[in-house]
Amino acid sequence: MEDENPVRARRRAQRITQAELAVVVGVSRQTVVSVEKGDYAPSVYLALKIARALDSTVELLFPLEEESHVR
Repeated sequence: MEDENPVRARRRAQRITQAELAVVVGVSRQTVVSVEKGDYAPSVYLALKIARALDSTVELLFPLEEESHVR
């Protein structure tokens, strides 16, 4: 899948369902769906919980878009 969301890709690679990830990080499955679709930007706290649950880092799972005006 082209340009797959990093959270979705990592979750699938670890064979974890959206529902299982939701339970581990303490949110609804719909919240996980929204994060994976890019419709919801998680709080720093939730992003850290997701990264830890997926044995990853916030930077890898939630990369910043390039900002050409910032130097």
